[in-house]
Amino acid sequence: MLWIKAFHIIMMVSWFAGLFYLPRLFVNHAMHSDGPVHEQLSIMEGKLYRFVTPIMWLTLITGLWLVWLEWEMLFAEPWFWLKMVIVGFLITYHYYCGCLVRRFADGSNVHSHVFYRWFNEAPVLALMGAVILVVVRPF
Repeated sequence: MLWIKAFHIIMMVSWFAGLFYLPRLFVNHAMHSDGPVHEQLSIMEGKLYRFVTPIMWLTLITGLWLVWLEWEMLFAEPWFWLKMVIVGFLITYHYYCGCLVRRFADGSNVHSHVFYRWFNEAPVLALMGAVILVVVRPF
């Protein structure tokens, strides 16, 4: 089980690296709506999103494997269910980033760089919440 947990943490850290960097690219892209910078950022965003999506799935698979191994213990724990809400939010956030990648690529972005600066903070807060729930296990 420790090997699965180690791979889960490695995949989670890798996924979050993508979730932290992709919105930073959006901040820069929102300030350059056309020209060579726009093209370069579109390429970078697309490649990063395609790279990080399988890592998200590996995070989820190893996490589900851990849940399956400890289901009886986790089922009754409120912190676990709150963490699952955070995971659901992160999956939604990830796929919304994919929508934003497509919007930037086709030139239909409607948000300012200020929006993306705030948008970039969501995974930070989710990470803090998830780590606190797993380590402290409140309730």
